[in-house]
Amino acid sequence: QVQLVESGGGLVQAGGSLRLSCAASGSIFSSNAMGWYRQAPRKQRELVASITSGGRPNYADSVKGRFTISRANTKNTVYLQMNSLKPEDTAVYYCHIDYSDGMAYWGQGTQVTVSS
Repeated sequence: QVQLVESGGGLVQAGGSLRLSCAASGSIFSSNAMGWYRQAPRKQRELVASITSGGRPNYADSVKGRFTISRANTKNTVYLQMNSLKPEDTAVYYCHIDYSDGMAYWGQGTQVTVSS
């Protein structure tokens, strides 16, 4: 059974930094795209950043220049370094992984709260 375990969320002041981690286990298949989404109250879930198996990143316009996504394939882990955080970054952050067998999985979510 595939499990995605997220960590690193919390409360931070505006301008601060947090690093999210998502470790995947339980699949015998290789991971393709890995990404982070977020969902704020009363809003739809949105893509924050994704990264291909080859390491090519993609970012939402709202986080470009502030967030950095990376992955450690040997550890089946994806990271999101978040700098210069803003109150509008407050949301539940979810990791998402696509596997080569066509299956995709979500993490349980981790709360990020940025105070002004």
